[in-house]
Amino acid sequence: MSKKNSARQTRCIGVLTSGGDCPGLNAAIRGVVKASIGSSGIKVIGFLDGFRGLVENRTVELDDRRVSGILTQGGTILGTSRDKPHKMLIGGTRMDMTAAAVENVHRNHIDCLVCLGGGGTQKNAYHLHSVGGIDVLTLPKTIDNDVAGTDITFGFDTAMGIATEAIDRLHTTATSHHRIIVCEIMGHNSGWLALGAGIAGGADVILIPEIPYDLEAVARHLERRRMSGKRFSIIAVAEGALSRTEGEEQSSGKGKKKKESESDPLIVQHDEDGVPFHLVQEPKASQIARQLQQLTGTEARVTSLGHVQRGGSPSPRDRQISSLLGTAAAEALNRGEYNVMVAIRGDGSTTVPLAEVAGKKKMVPPDHPWLRSAELLGTCLGV
Repeated sequence: MSKKNSARQTRCIGVLTSGGDCPGLNAAIRGVVKASIGSSGIKVIGFLDGFRGLVENRTVELDDRRVSGILTQGGTILGTSRDKPHKMLIGGTRMDMTAAAVENVHRNHIDCLVCLGGGGTQKNAYHLHSVGGIDVLTLPKTIDNDVAGTDITFGFDTAMGIATEAIDRLHTTATSHHRIIVCEIMGHNSGWLALGAGIAGGADVILIPEIPYDLEAVARHLERRRMSGKRFSIIAVAEGALSRTEGEEQSSGKGKKKKESESDPLIVQHDEDGVPFHLVQEPKASQIARQLQQLTGTEARVTSLGHVQRGGSPSPRDRQISSLLGTAAAEALNRGEYNVMVAIRGDGSTTVPLAEVAGKKKMVPPDHPWLRSAELLGTCLGV
C-alpha cells in the first residue's frame, strides 16, 4: 500500500541502483538528487553496488557537485549488482540479510529508500517494505521494457537504437554473401526489444518469447523470399524465444522455464576417432541458424549483440525519461508518498502502488499494434 504523509517531512533518502547496468541510470540519479536537494533540501545518501552496498553499509553522500556532468554517461556512478537482500551470497552461503539492510536504513536516518532497477529490483524493494517495514520508492529501468505498470522503462530506447543500427549494418553483408543472418537480441522473457528493433531495422523474421515459433514455417517464408529474387534474409531473435514444442511443454508444465544461468542445447564434439571430448553450450540463435541452414540449404551466420545493447551514452529520449522520473520521484518524496513506483504515463508520470508491480512482467500482448504492423509489412513472426 502506498503511503502519503504530508505531515511527515522527508529529510533524508537513500538511493541505490540494482540489477544490470542500463543507459539512463545516471540521468535518473541526477534527477532525484538535484530535485530533492534543490526544491526541498533533502539529504541524499547513495549506497554503492546495489543491495550488497546497503547490507554492507557502503555509502557516499550525493550532492549537486557529485552528479554534475553525469547526464550523458552510461552505466551508474553508484555501481550495481544482482544481489537480493534476502538471498545474499556471504562466504559461499546464501543468507537472509534483510535485517542488516533494514538496520542500515535506520542507522543512516533514512526516511525512504529509492531503488532504481528492473523487475527484480521492484520485488526486492517490496520485500524490504513488506518484511522489513521500511519505506521505499522505485524507478523502472531495463532495456527489456518488461516492468509492469509503466508505459516504458528507461534504457529501452537506447538499446532499441543500438539493435536497430546493428540490423541496418547486417543488411549489407547479408546481401553481399547471399546469406541468412540471425541477430540475437536481449530479452529472456519478453520480446519488446527484438520486436521494436526488428521492425525498425526491417528484419524479415522476428522471433519473440510470446509467440512460439515453427522453424519449418520460417524456412518456408525464407524460401518464398528466395524465389521472389531476394538475395538475403535477416532474422531478429530474442534470446528467450521458444520453439512451438518448447512452448507447449512450458504451458503443460512438462518443461520448466529456463533461468538465465541454465544452458541451451548441447553439441557434443568428437575427435577423429569419434570419441566425444567436449560439450559446447549452443545459444538459441546458433541453434536456429544451424537448423535453418539445414532446412533451406542457404548459408547462415549468427551475430549476438550481447552487452553492447546495454552500454554507451543514453539516447536523448532516455535522458528525458530518466530526468522526468527522477524529478517526479523527488516530488513524491516531498509530499510523503512512499511504497510506490514512479511510472511513465503518456508524456508525463504517475505513481503506482508497488504491491501492484512487484512480481509482474509486461509481456507483448497478442493484439499489440506492433505485431499487426509487422504482419502487414510481410514480416514472419514464426507461425
